[in-house]
Amino acid sequence: MKDLLTTIAASDGSLPFALLRRHGAPEIEVLTGEVVDVDALADIPLDGRPVLSAAPFRQVRERGFAAHDDGAPLRCLVVGESTRAPLDTVLAMLPDAPAHVTPQGFDVSDEEYAEIVRRVIADEIGRGEGANFVIKRSFVGHTDAPAVPALLSWFRALLTDESGAYWTFAVHLPAPGAADGLSVPRTTAAAASPAVVRTALSMVGATPERHLSVRDGVAMMNPISGTYRHPAGGPTRAGVLDFLADVKESEELFMVVDEEMKMMSAVCPTGGRILGPYLTQMSRLSHTEYLLEGRTALDVREALRRTMFAPTVTGSPMQNACTVIARHEPEPRGYYAGVLALFEPSGAGYSLDAPILIRTAYLEDGGRLTVPAGATLVRHSTPEGEVAETRTKASGVLAALGVLPRQASVAALDLTAQPGVADALAARNERLASFWVRPQTTDAGTALSTGMTALVIDNEDQFTTMLAHQLRHLGLSVRVEPWAAVESVLDDDLVVFGPGPGDPRDLSERRIARLRALLLERLRAGLPLLAVCLSHQVLAGLAGYELAPLPMPRQGVRLEVDVFGERAAIGFYNTFSARARSARRTEVELEASVDSEGFVTALRGPGIASIQGHLESVLSGDGYATLARLVKHALQPAVTAV
Repeated sequence: MKDLLTTIAASDGSLPFALLRRHGAPEIEVLTGEVVDVDALADIPLDGRPVLSAAPFRQVRERGFAAHDDGAPLRCLVVGESTRAPLDTVLAMLPDAPAHVTPQGFDVSDEEYAEIVRRVIADEIGRGEGANFVIKRSFVGHTDAPAVPALLSWFRALLTDESGAYWTFAVHLPAPGAADGLSVPRTTAAAASPAVVRTALSMVGATPERHLSVRDGVAMMNPISGTYRHPAGGPTRAGVLDFLADVKESEELFMVVDEEMKMMSAVCPTGGRILGPYLTQMSRLSHTEYLLEGRTALDVREALRRTMFAPTVTGSPMQNACTVIARHEPEPRGYYAGVLALFEPSGAGYSLDAPILIRTAYLEDGGRLTVPAGATLVRHSTPEGEVAETRTKASGVLAALGVLPRQASVAALDLTAQPGVADALAARNERLASFWVRPQTTDAGTALSTGMTALVIDNEDQFTTMLAHQLRHLGLSVRVEPWAAVESVLDDDLVVFGPGPGDPRDLSERRIARLRALLLERLRAGLPLLAVCLSHQVLAGLAGYELAPLPMPRQGVRLEVDVFGERAAIGFYNTFSARARSARRTEVELEASVDSEGFVTALRGPGIASIQGHLESVLSGDGYATLARLVKHALQPAVTAV
């Protein structure tokens, strides 16, 4: 064990290695081996050996999403030798003092970042492009220290100073071919790509957040959002209770839970369950979090591909969030918001443990050092608050680098043990849908006739995966198709026109125009349909209602509304709405449910039902029952005939 650590510490940078402390374990894992770059997650070589992969943000293009292509490679350490060492032993062998860093400041100034926040709130959230978006900036510095001793010194500082991390790590992976006998050829396609970076990947960090883990068929995700910035004197009971009562912070968490439940529904055929909430306390800040759990039989690489990347570092809906990021971030992301993924042989297959690459410093050839940090921008955000949040999120790593003063050694106040904190956390679940909290079984009381088929049209919001999951619990055979791939809306018993971002009035947008055309085709055929959110708005437009922006976007808001005579708690994610007062006669005449502000909540007619809110959202306490009622209405002739 000491020989391996000694070899790493004495190396000249040509030896690949990774040092990992997982979940607060008393031991450090030490890994070395061969380095290989591959093109896609499916190419990660799982041949019986453990593999540690670093997936950059540009890998999200595998899902068809936008990303600046900076050439950052999908780099893998195929483990040839490993050991575990007690934490105290490792600390004794690492350099005591952090390698010197000359700070150069943020690449995007406070003023520039504040202006970006204003633009995103006004031009993106304010125009229906999504509920929340994460925009990053990076602190930049320089060091003259050699890479290996620098990484080891910063790793030691994080081990001693930072608390509550999911993983604390130091990783150094030279480009393939940089170390004789320690690399294997890259894939042919990767080797032919001139964009792929051929320099070493060197990083050190303490990330609080698991993205995805899979072991023995159990998949878990860990959405963390909402930030309590500890005051200079340390966290207080009053401070954490104020944080837990803050509407902006709680809505921020619920939004990312919704987004990750979309992913869980895509990975786990039986859906996911919500566990928590919990409070994660670190040295300079605390976060709220949930655990999501479900069962999957997917290859772990495919499970990871379907969940690239976490909404806590991108936004929602995920696809459009990537487009918004590309619009507003001046520099590519590199590995920020990607993952480290450890694949380990387990039984007949592999397990996966993949934390998100946040709270991480990256050391480039030549000594340039970057520490990216992002803030989650929602409708309640203030530019000043989000500027401060990026600084706080970077502060733990910057202290380990010696750029900021290291945390004073004081007795930590255990926030979870403070009176009222457990109750404040538990109270959050009063707003969650029991469908996603309890074990899920098909409810005979709400199940419809079996044998019916449903097509769910995805308008670039994967809430459709959750909708499809709930429809299956109603007894329907369901498939989901992206809007651009739909060839016919006349072949299924039910068509569900799904939600999506954008302005429902903008027929110059190809997606909106196609949605309107498909709705008209189904309507004119007189076949059952259900429309949700964006599709509800387009349907309302066809029925003669005026569509307009809301005075304040309802993004991640839970409201109790009337749905045709029954009160229902439903989650809303909309910037536009139909106004009840302005309907004009058209070929589609529908009955409307209208809220107290005069906005159309739901529509129905023979074989037709629609809803502005998201019945599938974790915020919709009455969502599943309301969905069953609307689907039954739309299918009434067919259900009665069976």
